[in-house]
Amino acid sequence: MAGNVKRALVLLAPGFEEVEALTPVDYLLRAGVDVVTAAISGSAAGVAGSHGIKVTADGTIEDLAAHGKLAPAGWDAVIVPGGPGAVNIAASSTANEFIKAMAEAGKWVCAICAAPAVVLAPLGLLGSRKFTCFPGYEDKVWDAEWSEDRTVKDANHGKSGGIITSRGAGTAGEFSIAIISALVSEAEALQIADRVLLKL
Repeated sequence: MAGNVKRALVLLAPGFEEVEALTPVDYLLRAGVDVVTAAISGSAAGVAGSHGIKVTADGTIEDLAAHGKLAPAGWDAVIVPGGPGAVNIAASSTANEFIKAMAEAGKWVCAICAAPAVVLAPLGLLGSRKFTCFPGYEDKVWDAEWSEDRTVKDANHGKSGGIITSRGAGTAGEFSIAIISALVSEAEALQIADRVLLKL
C-alpha cells in the first residue's frame, strides 16, 4: 500500500455486534482506508456475530502477532465493536496488548457500545478522558467523564491520535464518520456521510 494510505484493524470476537463492526469496515473502505479484520476466536472462518451472522475475517490476531504484524507502527487505528463479543476481546491478552500499545503509540483507539467500558476502561485507557458508551455501562467506569453524546472524540492533547467512542448500533454510522474524519479528513468524512444519506 502507498505510504499515505491509512490502515485500521477491526477486531472480531464471537458475539460481536454486526452493525457496529461492519459499518466501520464499509465506510472506511469507501474513504480509501486499508481495513483488515482480525478474528479473536482461533479461526478466521465464520466468526459468529451476536445475531448469528457469520463473517470470515482476513486472519486471526494470533497469526498477525506471530508474523510480526501487530506493531503499532503498521496501523493508524484499532476498532473494537461491542455486543457480547466485547467480553471475548477483553479476555484476549493479545488483543489487549495491541490496543494498549496503539494508545501508547499515539494512534486512534475506537470503541463502541459496551466496548469502551468492558475493554478500554480495564486497560486504563479512559482515565481523565471524555467518553460515551451503551446506556448503563458508564456505571462501570469510575475515572473518566461520561457524555450523553452519540459519538465522542477525545484527541491526545498536543499529540496525534486519541480515543473515539460511541453508544451503539444506531450510532455506528456517526462512529464511522468520526473515524474517517480522524484518519483521513473532515471533508472526506462529510462526503461519505452525504453519499450514504447519513444525517449528522
